[in-house]
Amino acid sequence: MRLFAAVLPPEAAVAELRAAVAALPRAGRLRWTGEPGWHFTLAFMGEVEDRLLPELEARLERAAGHTPPFRLRLHGCGHFGNRALWIGAAGSLDGVRMLAERADAAARRAGVAMEQHRRYTPHLTIARGISGEHTDLHPYLEALDGFEGTPWPVDRLHLVRSNLPTSGVPGEKPRYEVLRSWPLGG
Repeated sequence: MRLFAAVLPPEAAVAELRAAVAALPRAGRLRWTGEPGWHFTLAFMGEVEDRLLPELEARLERAAGHTPPFRLRLHGCGHFGNRALWIGAAGSLDGVRMLAERADAAARRAGVAMEQHRRYTPHLTIARGISGEHTDLHPYLEALDGFEGTPWPVDRLHLVRSNLPTSGVPGEKPRYEVLRSWPLGG
């Protein structure tokens, strides 16, 4: 199964972002991420064998227990080339980075083959570029530049399953299913 560890923004933060995204121009050719896909991926694990799941869950539970709760807010925006448009985070960036480090280490120690480790940049993807097409992201970046969400407490680590589209219908989006959640700080 395809898994990742994540922080999920609460409904109030999603509502603030929903209003900001609704006000954006729709002239460019982007694939907009649906609200169920709005999350901060901490550690992307890809395909994980079922036999590794018990150890992975135990290690993620320990990682959550060793991380105190912290506060985040949605803040500003950015992009990865023309591939992705995202909303950033502000608040306890040290807290979210520590949780990401611990989730990554938990997966590695559980035997999950992880990509090369790199410094975590908290971001929530709101749109992706269409492969092979150039979309000018500047109008979106300018519109979202001053975006500031209301702070919220991050108090849970989530293990999420990503179910990729299988129907072949254009525009079909992945479905996300929270498999387990653990409280931060034990």
